Amino acid sequence: MAAIDTAYNYYLSTYANQSASRYDSHKKSELRNIYNKIVKINKDSPLYKIKRSGEVQKFAIDIKESARVIKNVVASLSDAEEGIGNAFQKKIAYSSQEDVVSADYVGNSREQAGLQDFTVEVQELAAPQVNLGNFLDKNRLSLRPGSYSFDLENTSSTYEFQFNINADDTNYSAQKKLANLITNADIGLRASVVEDADGLSALRIESISTGTAPGEDSLFSITPQGSRASLEAIETLGIDNVSQEARDASFLLNGAAHSSHSNTFTVDNVFELTLKGVSEAGNPTVIGFKTNADAMAENIQTLVDSYNSILHTADKYSDSQRQSVKLYRDMSSTAFAYQNSLESLGLMVGDNGEITIDRALLTEAVSDEDSEESLSVLNDFKNLLNMKANNASLDPMRYVDKIIVTYKNPGKTLATPYITSIYSGMMMDRYC
Repeated sequence: MAAIDTAYNYYLSTYANQSASRYDSHKKSELRNIYNKIVKINKDSPLYKIKRSGEVQKFAIDIKESARVIKNVVASLSDAEEGIGNAFQKKIAYSSQEDVVSADYVGNSREQAGLQDFTVEVQELAAPQVNLGNFLDKNRLSLRPGSYSFDLENTSSTYEFQFNINADDTNYSAQKKLANLITNADIGLRASVVEDADGLSALRIESISTGTAPGEDSLFSITPQGSRASLEAIETLGIDNVSQEARDASFLLNGAAHSSHSNTFTVDNVFELTLKGVSEAGNPTVIGFKTNADAMAENIQTLVDSYNSILHTADKYSDSQRQSVKLYRDMSSTAFAYQNSLESLGLMVGDNGEITIDRALLTEAVSDEDSEESLSVLNDFKNLLNMKANNASLDPMRYVDKIIVTYKNPGKTLATPYITSIYSGMMMDRYC
């Protein structure tokens, strides 16, 4: 199981905090199509073993994630109605005060018409519930050694927690033990040990969600179980004490009062707003769209960034994975194929294939009356890059170092049982 743990721990620590987009969800027919393509690749590929190296798993995961980013960017630029220019004219929201309210446009081309700027004045941010325990001497032990238990109830369920205190524990180690127990339970709470100016420590428990629904008094509550020892333990720790109640965000949209359980919400399913700070009195934030030229330049920058990122992935593993040069060649060929045309638009292709943007030249090109003709090369580059990323996503293992065991009999190929996608099976390779 250690090989599985290595791969999953890397994925969780590197990518788990990234937010999913609507392009990460798929219809059944799309998933079936992907599966069929993977089976076809499996039929035509030789049998091989991957080397026992954590770098193999990391490299494959990085390829998969880099390709996913490219595909999502291309998908977002393909939402527009027909027309080469429209593909890069996807609207981009702007905020006049990013430190107070940030804005993302999550609508589609059919919802762009008639949208106008609006104002947001943040009166209060949504806040989580916080329970702050008693501050205790870190180096002493205020609880008797033994077993204790308490109930923790959130908005959906009640959980029983049990913990042991040993003779060699201190208040700090006991609090740390409880913090890990509550956080690792994955029930929507974060717990940590905090210290005050006097060096005393306390257990702090915070809800991940904010605000309360109608009829809710709190997001969670802690009550000791019936034994006298547990009652005394919770009283000593003080973790049932609510130091901050959850509250909703309150704000004005074009002067009209609104509220939200979360600091992130959508307006008319078109704008996604994230409240970050309280507005100065009489100084609301203006939300609107960037100009067409600015939006096109930023969309092109996003596409270029996703392309450069997968080149960086290939370079990152060039020492440990010699086959990473295949990934570099596959991806950089998309830029070299259109190098002259791209550079005429301000997209400068370096010797290593990486693209840098001359923003002034790009803005001039996309603002020209014949911009649609100029942008046709960008559309071709986008489509070729998407095809390369899709191939890498279907079979990232083609780019990792491996040992060929045998080639299949041409014309009589069959899918290899149980490893239709060796990307999934790679984590069990040490048992082969």
